[in-house]
Amino acid sequence: MSLTIHFKLNGKAVSISTAPNRRLIDLLREDFGLTGTKEGCGIGECGACTVLLNGKAVNSCLILAGQADGAEILTIEGLAQQGQLHPLQESFIKHGAVQCGFCTPGMIMSAYALLLENPSPTEADIKEAIAGNLCRCTGYKQIILAIDKSTGSDQKISQV
Repeated sequence: MSLTIHFKLNGKAVSISTAPNRRLIDLLREDFGLTGTKEGCGIGECGACTVLLNGKAVNSCLILAGQADGAEILTIEGLAQQGQLHPLQESFIKHGAVQCGFCTPGMIMSAYALLLENPSPTEADIKEAIAGNLCRCTGYKQIILAIDKSTGSDQKISQV
């Protein structure tokens, strides 16, 4: 049995025929070659596979293909425009929020979703927004700082 779905992927209309039990992460990585979205746990616990679905951060490992039909999906690859990194991506680099890099795409997408809703988040807002994203390398201080500084904020980030 095959299911044909139509959706917007990083601003472009796409369609694909696939088995209905396939996950969004599998479509993104295997069919569309968008490997920036990482699979960590496969059960929605680590946040490595975070993408935006209709402007909301979701774990793509928990989204079935059919749920993407008619949706707008944004992946880490869709943030950069015309060869220029998004300011959030630049801030992660500038503030050392990238170590091994495995959690980075999901972390950035969760932060981006936050900034869409709240362009001037507090430190507490940032911590809440990335609570579903696990990082084993940086200890979160640099990540929180990078998200904060990407907004042009001059608030002082406390020890995390």
